[in-house]
Amino acid sequence: MRRPRGEPGPRAPRPTEGATCAGPGESWSPSPNSMLRVLLSAQTSPARLSGLLLIPPVQPCCLGPSKWGDRPVGGGPSAGPVQGLQRLLEQAKSPGELLRWLGQNPSKVRAHHYSVALRRLGQLLGSRPRPPPVEQVTLQDLSQLIIRNCPSFDIHTIHVCLHLAVLLGFPSDGPLVCALEQERRLRLPPKPPPPLQPLLRGGQGLEAALSCPRFLRYPRQHLISSLAEARPEELTPHVMVLLAQHLARHRLREPQLLEAIAHFLVVQETQLSSKVVQKLVLPFGRLNYLPLEQQFMPCLERILAREAGVAPLATVNILMSLCQLRCLPFRALHFVFSPGFINYISGTPHALIVRRYLSLLDTAVELELPGYRGPRLPRRQQVPIFPQPLITDRARCKYSHKDIVAEGLRQLLGEEKYRQDLTVPPGYCTGRRPCSPPDFLLCASSSGAVLPVRTQDPFLPYPPRSCPQGQAASSATTRDPAQRVVLVLRERWHFCRDGRVLLGSRALRERHLGLMGYQLLPLPFEELESQRGLPQLKSYLRQKLQALGLRWGPEGG
Repeated sequence: MRRPRGEPGPRAPRPTEGATCAGPGESWSPSPNSMLRVLLSAQTSPARLSGLLLIPPVQPCCLGPSKWGDRPVGGGPSAGPVQGLQRLLEQAKSPGELLRWLGQNPSKVRAHHYSVALRRLGQLLGSRPRPPPVEQVTLQDLSQLIIRNCPSFDIHTIHVCLHLAVLLGFPSDGPLVCALEQERRLRLPPKPPPPLQPLLRGGQGLEAALSCPRFLRYPRQHLISSLAEARPEELTPHVMVLLAQHLARHRLREPQLLEAIAHFLVVQETQLSSKVVQKLVLPFGRLNYLPLEQQFMPCLERILAREAGVAPLATVNILMSLCQLRCLPFRALHFVFSPGFINYISGTPHALIVRRYLSLLDTAVELELPGYRGPRLPRRQQVPIFPQPLITDRARCKYSHKDIVAEGLRQLLGEEKYRQDLTVPPGYCTGRRPCSPPDFLLCASSSGAVLPVRTQDPFLPYPPRSCPQGQAASSATTRDPAQRVVLVLRERWHFCRDGRVLLGSRALRERHLGLMGYQLLPLPFEELESQRGLPQLKSYLRQKLQALGLRWGPEGG
């Protein structure tokens, strides 16, 4: 029976068949069951060798033809007797010949010649059909030569020799491998001693945890337990600022931690400047959380009264957080709307951002504080509140449902029945740019018919009139009183993490739009994510609009 090409035939057993590879001083012969036969197989890649041997891969580390060519690896001349010796080693016919060339030419031997000899030895042992016999004394002498000269090897030659010695089956605890490994460790750059890790307790432990980059990826791990271990005197302003920033950045509405910040603020009131207070108050507004601490608001009012003239930007930042909580103190508003304060901030580098915040505060006073009788922001100082898309919407626009909702509305209503590129006075954006807040504005008659937006004034008057809602604005081209409907997309990042509470800025925006007379139609992200394809989304939008009593198409007029 003919044997298939490439299939090895039966081999006659040798007296040493089955023995394991050993180092100098031990009986040794090539064995098909040894690591040598496994690692010398053509299918074994350098990456796999490195994984098996736990030695960093080096180049060259294969046992094939020489890749060193005209460049001796261990240093030395590239031509002449040294290069001639390398060729002799590469062409040796037996292990004994390898040893003879190395022993007879001590003045010509360089460090890289030992790695050439080991590589050639591996080629001889892997040759077919029958490898040459290997005498134990030959391996012992070769090992002793390498051990004696390895202190002069460079790190590359040591790596190659160590790699090849392991491949050839020399035991890991034998003298050759141990000597090479010792030299390898000596060549490595010294590692700096690990920094002393003092026992961190309380505030120090929390500060270390919050400063660790790992907590940027896993924001909730160990925060509560770290804070619980801290004593009140260990919680420094810096630690609490780190905690407040961490909660705000990751949208973590953790009542226990927020209450701890509020209590710290009350206890340390006299020691805190407004620049620190603005950072401590930030998560309360962003996370839409009003603490249970009864002295929280009185404490902030006293700090604002004391620090308002010292740090204008910090003062306005504190008021912005309180605006989101619907807790604006009248006394602080009197101060920031005073002519002296406005004139003062006009000459500062942050004048524009302060004027934008003051414009929002003025809107909040107009819509939410009917009992306020103090000064207001002059009309000439007012600027659009949100002239650009919010940062979170710009960063996450590619994950938004804006595009598919726009397409659904286009197919359902037609392009002339909705607008996406309007900024509602006094400056709330409803879709000014492709990555802006993805809201949509519709105009409808009193009977519910969706009207072409181009024939209507899309805006309700601001400030709102005192007349009942629905009669505040009338179209300039029709006598039919119109209502304005804003489809509000509530994306996942508009909420606190793991909760159903809108972030303070989103809740404030929706609250103000509703107080200005716009009818809001929220589109929660859970409902949008459950729609499979455009046909389902169109059916979903149709149900939502019809639930408001809106009509369109031939039946809607």
